[in-house]
Amino acid sequence: MAKQETVEHKYVYAFAEGNKDLKELLGGKGANLAEMTNLGLPVPPGFTITTEACKAYLATGEEPDGLADQIAAHLASLEQAMGKRLGDPEDPLLVSVRSGAKFSMPGMMETVLNVGLNDRSVQGLARQASGADAQTFGGADRFAWDSYRRLIQMFGKTVCEVPGEEFEHALDDAKRAKGTHDDLDLGADDLRGLVDAYKKIFFKHTGREFPQEPREQLDLAIRAVFESWNAERAVLYRRQERIPADLGTAVNVVAMVFGNLGPDSGTGVAFTRDPASGAQGIYGDYLANAQGEDVVAGIRNTVPLQELERLDKKSYDELLGIMARLEGHYRDLCDIEFTIERGKLWMLQTRVGKRTAAAAFVIAGQLVDEGLIDLDEALHRVNGAQLAQLMFPRFRLDHEFQPVAKGIGASPGAASGKVVFTSARAVELAAEGESVILVRRETNPDDLNGMIAAQGILTSRGGKTSHAAVVARGMGKTCVSGADEIEVNVPQRRFVVGGQTVVEGDVVSIDGTTGKVYLGEVPVMPSEVVQYFEGSLDPEHVDNPLVRAVHRIMSHADARRRLAVRTNADTGADAARARRFGAEGIGLCRTEHMFLGDRRELVERLILARDNTEREAALAALLPLQRADFEEIFREMDGMPVTVRLIDPPLHEFLPPLEQLAVNVAVAQERGEDVAQEEALLAAVRRMHEENPMLGLRGVRLGLVIPGLFAMQVRAIAEAAVTVTRSGAVARPEIMVPLVGAVQELETVRAEAEKIIAEVVGDSGVEVLIGTMIEVPRAALTAGQIAEAAQFFSFGTNDLTQMGWGFSRDDVEGAFFWRYLELGIFGISPFESIDRDGVGRLVRIAAEEGRAARPELKLGVCGEHGGDPESVHFFHEVGLDYVSCSPFRVPVARLEAGRAAVETDGSDSR
Repeated sequence: MAKQETVEHKYVYAFAEGNKDLKELLGGKGANLAEMTNLGLPVPPGFTITTEACKAYLATGEEPDGLADQIAAHLASLEQAMGKRLGDPEDPLLVSVRSGAKFSMPGMMETVLNVGLNDRSVQGLARQASGADAQTFGGADRFAWDSYRRLIQMFGKTVCEVPGEEFEHALDDAKRAKGTHDDLDLGADDLRGLVDAYKKIFFKHTGREFPQEPREQLDLAIRAVFESWNAERAVLYRRQERIPADLGTAVNVVAMVFGNLGPDSGTGVAFTRDPASGAQGIYGDYLANAQGEDVVAGIRNTVPLQELERLDKKSYDELLGIMARLEGHYRDLCDIEFTIERGKLWMLQTRVGKRTAAAAFVIAGQLVDEGLIDLDEALHRVNGAQLAQLMFPRFRLDHEFQPVAKGIGASPGAASGKVVFTSARAVELAAEGESVILVRRETNPDDLNGMIAAQGILTSRGGKTSHAAVVARGMGKTCVSGADEIEVNVPQRRFVVGGQTVVEGDVVSIDGTTGKVYLGEVPVMPSEVVQYFEGSLDPEHVDNPLVRAVHRIMSHADARRRLAVRTNADTGADAARARRFGAEGIGLCRTEHMFLGDRRELVERLILARDNTEREAALAALLPLQRADFEEIFREMDGMPVTVRLIDPPLHEFLPPLEQLAVNVAVAQERGEDVAQEEALLAAVRRMHEENPMLGLRGVRLGLVIPGLFAMQVRAIAEAAVTVTRSGAVARPEIMVPLVGAVQELETVRAEAEKIIAEVVGDSGVEVLIGTMIEVPRAALTAGQIAEAAQFFSFGTNDLTQMGWGFSRDDVEGAFFWRYLELGIFGISPFESIDRDGVGRLVRIAAEEGRAARPELKLGVCGEHGGDPESVHFFHEVGLDYVSCSPFRVPVARLEAGRAAVETDGSDSR
């Protein structure tokens, strides 16, 4: 029997072997480098180590079998292509080692440049670079030693966890000794001394000399990139952006090209359209005589990309041609990193660029106009979270507010808050409920916690492509970068601008659109998108590309969606606003909200009633008030369905707290006051007191125990509907019985309700539906039985989540959810987005069994999940008829319902 050969698993791909569709295997960076290589663009040679290798390494702590040999083979091919050997002392090949996950995680994982340099090859690199401008930039020796010190710094921090600030202090000391603030003023001898200082720092923290063997450098750098997938900041970023934790990162090993070889070299980042506004044009940053990390780190202020035309027109023209080609190929905004080495343009990366919410809508509309995508694709490319951002207010400025500084509007929005200078302080104050603005010279990946906690970010260095700008745009945070008039002093917790000193705790306001910075809190005004939804802006006659784009995409979403969108509203004003926002009815009218304020006394009378006569008197007093409430709402929603939930919470919520009432009675008794009424109230409160009222006498149980309570509400609803209908409008009431767990409960309430409805409605033509709220797990599991007595189900996912998980939202979110999120038990709070596997399964079971018993059963959801983008997709998937949410979230739900139809069923239409 012939011996079966073992097929070695492929862990390494040359760029020419991949393409842009292999992001899960090669990561976004590797897949796009492969795509550009296959397009014939000038990409430095290299190879990609797959995410599968990373996952295998992280699972065992060891490289998978065959990986080392595959790296060696691809390295040999790279050396042959470049005509150089890694770390050769005479003519060295240097490589960069870069991370690259499926989803962009800017700055969250590691990069090491100039791998292959050592004490001998630094001399060979100097000989390679001997054509540099020696007079202006210190010559080839300066370049070589600068590259070497960068390697030790990056390798030390990334691979060996040497504190990065120690390298920074050494660099500051070298500049101070030279009498300069600019590292470009350091000559070759200065940098040689800096390399010696860096080596000592490395030895102090690692107990070993800086590794001189190039292949060891490479292998350790690759391992460090693998391990950076689970670095704290990467885990936090994935959680923030809802990126799955099991994807792993690829590693890209690329031949180094150098932008720091002199005045004819440089590096930059470009966008094919403005990532902040979506406007077409030339956008990006360029930095002469620099490596790529200098641009994204923001340590030197860049010049606009247009300056490259003056500095190097040939490279500029070639770059613009490549940008146009890439945008046409990807059919989207592209974010491009490039380096020019002595007049030769190299493409180091491209990806579909992160953009602001406004830019996402504008660009989607533009690409439709240009014939690159259709409206379905445009709808796919925006989302409800972006739309929600556009509905936030912006600054209302007048002569009183003059900017004290102006930077680059890197991520739009209006943000005010107390100044903080460290991420730790931002997290601390935000936890106390304070709004904060994080102020830094430049941010780095270690600042992610503070950036998440802050309302906005302000930096004195960097441009639209700096770390602060890219991460803020991805998170939807307001950001102003490169405000170089501001002198930031982090150790002293202050900044100085225009002769004024701002200390930690002072309030500032930043405008991420204009880049302007103001002292104090600036008032805000409504967004134009909200004005559009409210009908005060006509999209056909307003010179605002964003409003026109939103109108166009929203119209298409409405045309494509199957799910109707209703609102949760308890007043006529809320109902009217929601209708302007596009609501198609009310999915939840909470009647208990109508019993507050001046009516609380009537509720107390109901509770304290000593006999039927007193109880009926209290109910009779409440009836006309309830009827008037419903008349107002029915008129506002003329012709649209209105689901009215009968009173749901326990009645003790309408009474004074037991402890406070007991104290008041005791004090009054001590003073000899007449407390008969207060004592009666105290006795009632004690009688109704429950250890766990949310699982006690509430909802349908209350209606069955308090005679006449539900009957009064049903009568008010029916009478209001008849009155409104006879006045010429159309009332479509739906009565919802809450907290049903057994069909017998619903049958009992429905029998009484139908008698009242028949008596009131007569020949008015009013039709009243009766259904229930599915919020008790038993109701979901016996939905087939309950559907026999219900004309509709509305899923109350707030209570269904509480009871399904067995915890109280009011108690647990602050108590331990933060820890569950930190540990990865939750990717997101189950109250924020539906728990598909648990609570979602209850919804699915109830929907399927309810429809099986009653095919015409109407299904909706009225919990907070009705306005959550991810949850809307789930509700579309399980076949609900509508979602209901707060008025402000109605446009978000409309958009996501359209996206759900397009993305899950291309033929789905209304």
